[in-house]
Amino acid sequence: MDTVDRHCNTLSAFEHWKQTHTPQTVSRPALLAGIMGLGCGIGVRKMARISSRMTESELEHAVNWRFSLDNIRAANDQMVKAMDQMTLPNLYRHEAGQLHTASDGQKFEVRGESLHATRSYKYFGQGQGVSAYTFIDERCLLWHSLVISAANRESAYVIDGLMRNDVVKSDIHSTDTHGYTEVIFGLAHLLGFSFAPRIKGIGKQTRYLFRPRNRAHSDWKIAPHKTINANLIRENWDDLLRLVATIKPKENTASDIFRRLNSYSRQHALYQTLKALGQIIKSLFILKYIDDVELRQAIEKQLNKVELANRFTRAVAVGNPREFVQTEKEEQEIAEGCNRLIKNSIICWNYLYLERQLEKLTEPEAKENLLSMIASHSPMTWAHINMLGEYDFSEEKLKDSVGILPLKSAA
Repeated sequence: MDTVDRHCNTLSAFEHWKQTHTPQTVSRPALLAGIMGLGCGIGVRKMARISSRMTESELEHAVNWRFSLDNIRAANDQMVKAMDQMTLPNLYRHEAGQLHTASDGQKFEVRGESLHATRSYKYFGQGQGVSAYTFIDERCLLWHSLVISAANRESAYVIDGLMRNDVVKSDIHSTDTHGYTEVIFGLAHLLGFSFAPRIKGIGKQTRYLFRPRNRAHSDWKIAPHKTINANLIRENWDDLLRLVATIKPKENTASDIFRRLNSYSRQHALYQTLKALGQIIKSLFILKYIDDVELRQAIEKQLNKVELANRFTRAVAVGNPREFVQTEKEEQEIAEGCNRLIKNSIICWNYLYLERQLEKLTEPEAKENLLSMIASHSPMTWAHINMLGEYDFSEEKLKDSVGILPLKSAA
């Protein structure tokens, strides 16, 4: 992590929350230990006990004053931006100039009573828990994550993640069935995203047509079931554009707007309009999904990456791989953000190491062979990382051993 920080300068994002005229300094080992203590589920106090040359008071001071949610997200964005500027990650793009992303959630039990957590016998037995919702692109850049209640459907938060990040610009986004609704189809289309979920039982999904079916359509192999309420879209089109204009500046989140629209006893007219528009986009997507084999393969491949990211999360959280010890929502998101920062650091180190190996090769044939091997494997691998044992943050151990240069020197 120290090697990656010297290349990406991510620790500079951990600013003191109370800026004064006197500069507040904190040691690099304390910040690294805090990230690992929270991200690995070990805990701050236990991390201080198992770390050499680290006191508990120093570590708690760093975490209390510098580990805000904004700082954690800024550090992740800075690392994602550094990887976005590399050339090697583009090797994993399915199409040049187009970026395919995906999102998925996984359930975590919460230790202790929490207002944010909900009970679910299916996932937590007699306990309660939350869902960590992660976003990833096809280059394995983990560009956003959030913690939501386990009772909430994930689809309400898909737009939040797509609009949140300023570094990764998604062109096509995939989810599983839990991340799909007709409303998301409509809103994603208006916001400029192509929504391509993997829907369970897609052959049984309702398909829509602008005009009623007649005898001329009886020989269709894929026939529509219902008609679209086009008049509703025409009548409320201006309100629909105002809704999009509200979400675009990122002052309000789509999940908050959906929560408000769903609070009425009957479906709000704006919600019905958005749903009617989504029925058009969904029907077109179903036809394309059935006809296009490459699209189905691309969606499946991207969702496999987000499933691998979920395994990566549990591998990093060696202390409590299936639960959060924090009970407050913001504390849970800070811990999830630290976990994501560790994962991004490992992925970034893998990219830096592979670029270093490519620079050593002088023969074009050997370089092409290595590039072919890199393209056939995932950069999201952690078998070479020792997650357990004593944590030594001395200068001798933090020293880079493979020759990865800082960003300015490398340039």
